[in-house]
Amino acid sequence: MHHTKQHKLLFPVLAIGLVVLFLVNLSLGSVSIPFNEVVASLTGGNVTKSSWEYIILNYRLPKAITAIIVGMGLSLSGLLMQTLFRNPLAGPYVLGLSSGASLGVAFILLGAGILPSVLGSLFLSSYGIIIAATLGSFVVLLAVLLVAQRLKDTMAILIVGLMFGSFTSAIVSVLTYFSTAQQLQKFTFWAMGSLGSISWQNISILGIVCTIGIILAALCIKPLDALLLGERYAKSLGINFNKTRLLIIIATSILAGSITAFAGPIAFIGLAVPHMAKLIFKTGNHFVLFWATLLCGAIIVLLCDIITQLPGSDLTLPINAVTSAIGAPIVIWLLLRKRKGVYH
Repeated sequence: MHHTKQHKLLFPVLAIGLVVLFLVNLSLGSVSIPFNEVVASLTGGNVTKSSWEYIILNYRLPKAITAIIVGMGLSLSGLLMQTLFRNPLAGPYVLGLSSGASLGVAFILLGAGILPSVLGSLFLSSYGIIIAATLGSFVVLLAVLLVAQRLKDTMAILIVGLMFGSFTSAIVSVLTYFSTAQQLQKFTFWAMGSLGSISWQNISILGIVCTIGIILAALCIKPLDALLLGERYAKSLGINFNKTRLLIIIATSILAGSITAFAGPIAFIGLAVPHMAKLIFKTGNHFVLFWATLLCGAIIVLLCDIITQLPGSDLTLPINAVTSAIGAPIVIWLLLRKRKGVYH
């Protein structure tokens, strides 16, 4: 009862925090825009300077919405993976999906020189990179699903995912060794992650795909509670473990694969945010954690994006540098604080 009252208080607080950070994100940047002007721009009111309205609607608003989608999708993927594998260090990229996406992009950016010029310029477009990353993730997903059909042990699938990651990283290393400085620079920028290079059309595609992934994840909420106590316990409750595991893998692949394709590999969000949600809400109930993780993920990525802005400066830090710098200490701190029975 105490926890229920606490949760009813925490959710509105987090929701208000999300709205405030969203407006701050739109307000800050190389050009500082007053709060009231941001609100006027969003509500169709009169904005003092037309340039402010242009900056908000064409640059900052798509980036802030992308940050929310990325935060929600990666965090939820992390929650699913940590519960499925019962491992606090499992993340959305543990199945090698990010490495698969990186391999697809590496083939395009580092291997475009060996393609005919027409094909090379086609693949080097933003759509070519997105398609390459999606195909890379999808190939690894298919391989993992084939392995999952044969292996009964969930931990074995985790190890196979890590091996896929190592294998694809090795191929990327070989490609980078033979690539030019210009090709390496393009690949490095993609690998740093970016929230600001996505068009409105791509945001709608990413939003629809991630919504499908979130709905699939929502179907797993009840089995996830049982999975906390192990496969045998879940099966004793009549849960179809193989079907649930397949559903979780597909949901994670859709979320992590599509986000990596559009925004690049963004580190630590999927790993750190589920732990933060568990610590704040002090529960293992996945109906609560599902919504808590979505809210916390959106808040953290918006916060990281604000930090990358370097207010008052024209410089923008890579999002991956900030998520790693914030995420790594948080994970270490959370794991040190973790007490058996407080949360799972």
